[in-house]
Amino acid sequence: MLPKYVVNPMPAQCSAEVLEILSGVETATIGHWRHMGFCNRRIQPLLRGRRVVGTAVTLAIPGPDSTLLHHASGLLRPGDILLVDRLGDDRHACWGGGVTAAVKASGAAAGVVDGPVTDQAEIEESDLPMWAAGVAPITTRIYDLGGRMNVPVSIGGAVVQPGDYVLADESGVLVLPPAEAEAEARRALEVQARGKVNEAELRKGVVKLGDRSGASAKVAAGL
Repeated sequence: MLPKYVVNPMPAQCSAEVLEILSGVETATIGHWRHMGFCNRRIQPLLRGRRVVGTAVTLAIPGPDSTLLHHASGLLRPGDILLVDRLGDDRHACWGGGVTAAVKASGAAAGVVDGPVTDQAEIEESDLPMWAAGVAPITTRIYDLGGRMNVPVSIGGAVVQPGDYVLADESGVLVLPPAEAEAEARRALEVQARGKVNEAELRKGVVKLGDRSGASAKVAAGL
């Protein structure tokens, strides 16, 4: 018989050096070439103007129950990002003011819920960066239905492994495997630096966007 709960050891935390590099990256920059690891766009930030990076700690809990979430909040470490797979439930808000207070006290960097949350005002007042699929008034209970912690989960269609790198900002949430995070971050910073030069030239009228991107040449060839 399978156990009601599985609580695996906490993953090794991501490299502080790589996280520092990644903190300067916009998710939309990596979105210019990468397709894997992006959570569905329905998962949006509740606090605007925030960008966070951290280590993925994963949770999978069934629809009306948040027993394991309450337990997990006491295991989080500074710099962790808790990602909660709601196993398809879109009715019950598992995360509210109480969970926010507990997660904030742990020093965790942020929370990401593949489903709704509640108590938005309290989340905003706490200043804990939070990404979720909207808000809902019906909350979970301590029903003791079971769950899994630090196992592979699905967050907005993206597979998340415990210990993955997480980058979240106004455009969305991106999850990167440890073996790929640094290279992607460094590439993104180079692209962003070139982008600033290009944008400055466009603002000055030095070059036209269609000429710079090659779009005008394609249109001319197709006429």
